Amino acid sequence: MMVGAVLRIVGFEVKGLAAIGLWVVRRKHGVPRGAVVVSYAKEQAFMLTLMLFAMAVETVVVDLLLVALDVPAWLRYGVLIADLYGLLFGAMLAASCATRPHVVTRDALRIRYGAYFDLHIPRDLVTAVRTSRTFNEDGMVSVKDGRLSVAVSSRTNLTVELAEPVTVVRPLGGRAEVRSIRFFADAPEAMLAALRPEQAAQST
Repeated sequence: MMVGAVLRIVGFEVKGLAAIGLWVVRRKHGVPRGAVVVSYAKEQAFMLTLMLFAMAVETVVVDLLLVALDVPAWLRYGVLIADLYGLLFGAMLAASCATRPHVVTRDALRIRYGAYFDLHIPRDLVTAVRTSRTFNEDGMVSVKDGRLSVAVSSRTNLTVELAEPVTVVRPLGGRAEVRSIRFFADAPEAMLAALRPEQAAQST
């Protein structure tokens, strides 16, 4: 199990690096022609920008301090590498969330969170979708009592009910069965419109 978790983490890193490339050329991942795209990255964009700015300033300040204190080179470079990786991780998170939005096609609803979570739900299993705002979700992806929550900044604003359970694969590989899903969208009205039965009929 530990090996599987490590491999999944490595996969996240690779996908994150690829997402930066997609971000630069302004392309989305996994969006077929005619699909409805609903983003979720705007809610956290401001905080991520502030975090990255603060980390960049900290990297410079700490490096200058270590130089002034004449610490051994190996320690200084080790701290510098760790700080630079933190900046890279933040950039990968922002890029993967921006380039991997939620997607609605005539056959499926795809709920995602960056490179870390991806769930395909057949449209014919969706029995209801409604706005439902929560502000205190625990963690990015959590499952409790058959309900999945995919939160952005501890928030969700949509709930989807299913006719039968679907299997959810958590970021580190754990599996669970769920029949209700709460998640966040920047424009919940767009998601509601995309999942209306008449919308599905028009797209076939």
